[in-house]
Amino acid sequence: MHYDIRLTLSYVYDAWAGGGRHQLRVLPPTIPGVQRVIAAALSFTPQPRERSDFTDFFGTRATAVTYREAHETLEVRMTARVAVKRPEPGFDVSPGLPQLAGQVASVLSLGPEAPHHFLPASDHAGIDPDITAYASESLGHGSVRAIAGDFCRRIHRDFAYDGTATTVTTRARDAFGLRRGVCQDFSHVMIAGLRGLGIPAGYVSGFLRTIPPAGKERLEGADAMHAWVKVWCGRESGWIEFDPTNDMLASNDHITVGYGRDYSDVAPIVGVLKTTGGQEAEQSVDVIPVDAKPVESAR
Repeated sequence: MHYDIRLTLSYVYDAWAGGGRHQLRVLPPTIPGVQRVIAAALSFTPQPRERSDFTDFFGTRATAVTYREAHETLEVRMTARVAVKRPEPGFDVSPGLPQLAGQVASVLSLGPEAPHHFLPASDHAGIDPDITAYASESLGHGSVRAIAGDFCRRIHRDFAYDGTATTVTTRARDAFGLRRGVCQDFSHVMIAGLRGLGIPAGYVSGFLRTIPPAGKERLEGADAMHAWVKVWCGRESGWIEFDPTNDMLASNDHITVGYGRDYSDVAPIVGVLKTTGGQEAEQSVDVIPVDAKPVESAR
């Protein structure tokens, strides 16, 4: 499946910003066997004084920009055409939970794909006894993949999608107490719960297609950057990606931007600027199948 992606991040400052530094992680990468970037561009208004592009430890494409002149607004535009063809999940050959610890220990690499990075607590996904107890209700399903799949379904069933209940700073424990939030929150709860059980789990940032296939309902989270979870299911299965917001495995509707331990590793934009007062921010996303008629997404 080929997609055209358009992302706009807009900021209007209450007072002139005298300068600023920002890092962005919004450009999709080519991932062998999963997706191929045909073309991609990232532009800024106003133009930054300095710009550098690099790839971070977990393989996410990042762009750092610096502003030294005063400006009242900032607009970031990303456009890309991406081909996505994820492999079929195949049979479940993942081990049971008692065997998983030995398989994790047998991984001697500390590269970005190593499960060791995705077991300890992280900023947004701390290991919490209440979340671990909630996750443990899925232990009767046997294999690690089956446990993760059942936990994914239960989060989708028990949590309400509510775009006003949380913010980007909300931690897994707070979202768990509310039983509501958005894709970022559901992903953090799933990550925290699996780590509490000893299952490596990480955060995936990306996009969802805006126009659903004929006869299918529109997925939650399709008009903004989306998030889901990758789970290490043992040596044979490797990493498998689950979307608890929509109770599904990541499919050809999911376009990956980056991987991390939680949101703080792959936030679309972070930075500092010199100003007084606040700002107004707006985000818009369109992910259009190339053979579909483009439409304007909801804002």
